[in-house]
Amino acid sequence: MTRFDKNSGFWPVASALGGNLLVTILKFAGFSLSGSSALFSEGIHSLADTSNQALLLVGIKRSSKKATRKFSYGYGHERFFWALISACGIFFLGAGVTIYKGISDLRQTAEVHISPIIFIILILSLIIESFTLIIAFRAIKIKNQSLAQSLRQGDPSSIAVLYEDGVAVLGIFIALASIILTYLTGQRHWDAAGSVFIGVLLAVVAIILIAKNREYLLEKSMPEDMQKRIIKILEAEPAIEKVIDFKSSTLDFRKYRIKCEIEFNGPALMQEAYRNGVLREEYARVKNDYEAFLRFCVDYIDRVPRLIGSKIDAIEKKIQKKFPEVIHVDIEIN
Repeated sequence: MTRFDKNSGFWPVASALGGNLLVTILKFAGFSLSGSSALFSEGIHSLADTSNQALLLVGIKRSSKKATRKFSYGYGHERFFWALISACGIFFLGAGVTIYKGISDLRQTAEVHISPIIFIILILSLIIESFTLIIAFRAIKIKNQSLAQSLRQGDPSSIAVLYEDGVAVLGIFIALASIILTYLTGQRHWDAAGSVFIGVLLAVVAIILIAKNREYLLEKSMPEDMQKRIIKILEAEPAIEKVIDFKSSTLDFRKYRIKCEIEFNGPALMQEAYRNGVLREEYARVKNDYEAFLRFCVDYIDRVPRLIGSKIDAIEKKIQKKFPEVIHVDIEIN
């Protein structure tokens, strides 16, 4: 059984799924009683959110699979793929159907039946959506970072829930306003206009989420400040002359791969490897024997690749100890 930690994005999505399922039922019940376009749009909105959050859970579940021979870097991108499908669902199902319904109702003259139950349903929906919005906000907020930074670097699944529930809360206020205006003026157009406005908001959110997940699927780099700190670790190593090339990519949320080319400082490496005088005995043994010296040279040449390999392994472990998020490190010698 897969276990999900607080950073996996599972709990914000799961709570939003349960909340939106309940809200969807409430809103469609209200629509059946009133015929309100805004309430129908809100019902479609919540149905789309419920479906999309189910897709997000699929992505979270599949991204936790272990690496295989076929996918040696794991299945982390499953999270972003399903989040992208979810965002497309918001655009086509949520925004498309909602805007179409609103435009269609602008040409209708049928009366909207407004009763107190509609406002009760919307207020209950507001409470539920606000609760899941708070959970998503807490999940994406990164300590010592602004909200804007958290939105750039946070878990895309939790961010999707945050945007969806944020628009849901705003949509409820729009639905309330449009229904009240319809009641006061007797004009159905206010109700239909509310539906169109909600659809436009959904389209904007969908485009933002599509762009964000596209970046991850294209293997965007790790945060720039983390990259700079890793390069400093490399440059601080006496055995490294300079870092020629450094690349990074995102494998999953807060899981990265780095690849870099370095130029080794041979003398520094040798001094570090033999600073305890371990060659003294060998020097004494071969200094007056040319044949023994040649054999030593052959043996010594065989040691060099192992010395370099051991040093690279030590540097990689040092990086991963400082940055556990770096899952794979590939260091190549120029």
